Order: sequence, then structure tokens, then C-alpha cells
Amino acid sequence: MTRSPAARAPVVAPPRSTGFGPTMFDSIGEAPQARRGPESPFDVCHVGVVLRALLFVHGTVAIGMVFAASSLAFWLPLAAAGAGVALPGVLTWLLVLCGLKRPLAAAPPAMQWSAAIGLGALAGYAASQGMAALFSDAAAAGLGALIGLGPPLAGAAMAAVMFQWLTLRAQATLPAETTARLAELQSRIRPHFLFNTLNTALTLVRLDPSRAEGVLEDLAELFRVAISESAESVTLGEEVDLARRYLDIEQIRFGSRLHVTWELDAQAASARVPPLLLQPLVENAVRHGVEPCTEGGVIRVRTKVKLGRAVISIANSVPAEPSRPGHGMALKNVRERLRLMHDVAAQFEARQDKDVYRVQIVVPL
Repeated sequence: MTRSPAARAPVVAPPRSTGFGPTMFDSIGEAPQARRGPESPFDVCHVGVVLRALLFVHGTVAIGMVFAASSLAFWLPLAAAGAGVALPGVLTWLLVLCGLKRPLAAAPPAMQWSAAIGLGALAGYAASQGMAALFSDAAAAGLGALIGLGPPLAGAAMAAVMFQWLTLRAQATLPAETTARLAELQSRIRPHFLFNTLNTALTLVRLDPSRAEGVLEDLAELFRVAISESAESVTLGEEVDLARRYLDIEQIRFGSRLHVTWELDAQAASARVPPLLLQPLVENAVRHGVEPCTEGGVIRVRTKVKLGRAVISIANSVPAEPSRPGHGMALKNVRERLRLMHDVAAQFEARQDKDVYRVQIVVPL
């Protein structure tokens, strides 16, 4: 059913705590993750992977040229020429792997290795030929090592090393995501929130049955997302909708003590983020900014597009007497999952400015 904002007038229901521990949800989060396969080592379409690959290859070339140069004066032009071969070679290798990542990921391991090493050799050879065309007198200048069999062999060797790193990186991603997912579930579905929400719904059944139905709908959606086999990413718009549902439930519990403002940029809604990203942040805002203060508090959720990236900001007022410090599990989990998905392309910052605590996230569009 569709409910208007006016249907959400505050009705304060008495909260009740329970003694159930978070282990009641542990088995829910494990089965979906156990069915997931390993990530693809050919997922190289990330700024972080490109930067690390360039740093590794250029560092290897610079060190290798030390043994080929007779003096420092000769090493500098030799290293520069080697970098001129390495840069286009590495970028070509990464672009081809990025473009062919789906068919290569479905290939047998032996074919994957052959493709990675073979493409590395071809990239090295093509880059060296381009350099030779620019410096036709390369041999006379002492740069003969940059042509012939050297670049293809070096390209194949470095491609093998980098592909081994990418393979280990892909294998390490799955357990890291599983651990983050389980920690996220334990921090999200707190039993006291579940039973307080059910108590609220029971109270509303007698006072306003239609609103009780709305509360249960929101709770059901939160649980559906939390325990379902989620995709690798969702849109920011979907995450905002889920955060709205959570805050709608808490609005009924806290009534006029909770003030929420939304400043949303429709252009930012298409940004891809890890699932279940915003809800633990707004839950933290309620728990530490509103719940401990008898006068209540303010939560502000804002999204905008800046320089081709989506910026998400969640700010909450800080009471004069702060709540008991948490373990930082939710913030650590959000930061880790952003790193796993976007690597260095994402930014995460959490800080307190006087009486306002703010979390800001930046992700590519």
C-alpha cells in the first residue's frame, strides 16, 4: 500500500528492551555468502589496480636498468626510455583485460594464465616497437635493450607476477566480504530494535491499525534486504529508500524528539554503493545523537553530485552528555566495504565538529 508522509504523525510507544543476544541472527547471514563464488582476477577496471600496477612495473624497470647502465648519467635516459615502453604496455594490458574480463573469467585457469601472459608479451612488444619508431637510432644511443626479445619477455614475466597478485587479491576478497557482512548483520539487526518495533506495532494495532501495517511493512523490507542474497552493489537511491524506512520506524518511537531533514540530489541516485550501507549510519545517528538526549536531536541526510562523483553526508546533533561510546563496528564495516568495492576511488570520513557529528562518503558515478 502507498502511504503519504502525513500518515506518519508521531505516536510514542513505550520501548521495551529484551535479553536476546545477536547470535540469533548469525545463521541467517552465512548461507547466502557461502553460495557466492570467488571474485574474478580480471576485474582490473579500478583506479587503485591501475595505480598499483603502474607503480610495480615502473619500479621494476627502474631497478632493472641499474644493472644495464654503466653510470648514473646513462641510467637516467635508460630508465626514462624504459618507462616510455612500460607505461603504454601496462595500460594496454589492463585495458584488454578489462574489456575481456567476462569471457576470461569463465575460461579454465590454464587458459586464463596463458591469456594474461600472452597479452603481457604482446603489450611489451607493441610498446617497444612504438618506442623504436620514435628513436630510430636507439641501438646507436645504447638503448638496444629496449627492442628485440627483451620487452616481450619482460612483459610476459611482469604480467605473470601481476596476474598472480590479482588472483590472490580476488581470493582474499570473498572471506573479507563475508566477515564484513556478518559483522554488519550483527550491528544492524539489534534485537532491541526488533522487539521495540514489534511493541510499537502492537500498540498501534489498537490505536491506528493502518499505521501498524505500515510499520510492519517497513520492518519486513529491512529484514528482506538484510537476510536476502544481495547483489554486489545497489543504487544510492535504493539505499536512501531503505534508510527512510528505518527512520520512519524510529520517528514513530521517538515522536517529536526526532527531527529528520532530507536534501537529496536526484542525479546522485544512480551511484553504485555496497548494499546496506546507509542504514547502520543513520542507526548510529539515532542511537548516539537522539536516544540519549531528552530533548531529542536532529539528523540531516544529504546527497549531491560534485566533480562527477556522488557525495553522501549524514550529520546528527551531539547531546551535551554523550552516549556510551560504541565499538565503531558500523563505521569500520562501511569503510571496509567501500574499499572492497571502489578501492581508492571512494572516500570515507567521520568527524565531530563541535556539536555535530558528520559522516561523509564520496563514490564515483
